[in-house]
Amino acid sequence: MIRVMLAEDQAMVRGALAALLGLETDLEIVAQVARGDEVVAAAAASQPDVALLDIEMPGLDGISAAAALHSAMPRCRILMVTTFGRPGYLRQAMEAGASGFVLKDAPAAELALAIRRVIRGERVVDPGLAVEALSGGADPLSEREREVLEASTELATIAEIADRLSLSEGTVRNHLSSAIQKVGARNRGEAARIAEDRGWLRPDI
Repeated sequence: MIRVMLAEDQAMVRGALAALLGLETDLEIVAQVARGDEVVAAAAASQPDVALLDIEMPGLDGISAAAALHSAMPRCRILMVTTFGRPGYLRQAMEAGASGFVLKDAPAAELALAIRRVIRGERVVDPGLAVEALSGGADPLSEREREVLEASTELATIAEIADRLSLSEGTVRNHLSSAIQKVGARNRGEAARIAEDRGWLRPDI
């Protein structure tokens, strides 16, 4: 029997996944959580073989939760199950220790098969997303440029961004200018949209 943990913030989706996977004779749902910052504690208590993590969750995004879980319980396989079919998220998830990345609109039978495959040590990635990730190129942004762009999606002024990140306004302008050039945008708003679409920015929580 394969022990499975679900981490999904939408109760209806979580319940549907649990019900569908519960019909499989070799799968057992041993834990369910609605927050990313509950993943490690729940896994420690329930000892799942596979953890299914959404990307967008309150408390901690799924990619950060995957990294924390992989560090705490490296033998637990991690499968990202998300609506966010973005190449950048795929790369981040794999770097965080995930063994697979599938989309929520996949049939339940495919999800069950993906669970069995990651248990066997295979990597499972949505084929279309894998092709897009290979053709889209690597994330060109530095960590600081990414932080500044993320902050710019929430804050209106350079001064506010500088205050949030404890940087000078000149430094913020330099990072924004560099990010805009790297992604081929005309302004910071367009740069942030491009980076979000490609999965180079973490999802809001």
